[in-house]
Amino acid sequence: MTLTLFVADDHPIVREGLRAVLETDAHFKLVGQAADGRETIRLVEELRPDVLVLDLMMPGLEGLEVIRQVARRSPRTRVVVLSMHANEAYVVAALGAGALGYVLKGSPAGELITAIRAVASGKRYFSAPISEKALERYMQKSEGNPLDLYNTLTSREQEVLFQTAKGLSGLEIAKCLFISPRTVESHRANLMRKLGVRNQKELVRYAIERGLVPSEHPPAAGRQNEQPKLEGTR
Repeated sequence: MTLTLFVADDHPIVREGLRAVLETDAHFKLVGQAADGRETIRLVEELRPDVLVLDLMMPGLEGLEVIRQVARRSPRTRVVVLSMHANEAYVVAALGAGALGYVLKGSPAGELITAIRAVASGKRYFSAPISEKALERYMQKSEGNPLDLYNTLTSREQEVLFQTAKGLSGLEIAKCLFISPRTVESHRANLMRKLGVRNQKELVRYAIERGLVPSEHPPAAGRQNEQPKLEGTR
């Protein structure tokens, strides 16, 4: 029996690597790929693959919403999440959205094939560090509480978010945290992916709504580029 597969990840090199792995199994047929969430939903609804292999951090529409939409639009498609995050909160949220499998990106290639076969037959599959019992305990503890994306941020990402919300430039944040400006931009990119925001303005809005900075004193856009006025000028 041939299983039809669809791969969704925003990194071309990851998609190519997955294609190479999946094509080693003669019983798998890759019918499509996508680099963003909305395109994933559109093509999965059109192609109706048996299994969708999905990265949680998708641009356009975040992975959890993709899983929910796929469950409605292509009910026979089973979802295997392929993620770098082993945090139980992520796993529980993915299961709650409708995924059956959760594989870590650092796992051996053969584990993804095993996961695909398992979910295709209606079974759950988790990478070795994630245990079913630990998930059950976590789900009982967090029952009724939605996933708080802020808790998925690293401590450094939280620091960069706070400094960004205060209106500091990338260079100012780098000096404040003793890291390079390039590292700051990398953290900001990760922040936007994890929180599902598209630009720095939305990042600041999130921080205000989260209570990280007072809403009555929002940071002024472009503050760092303002030029001092000469005394006596109007």
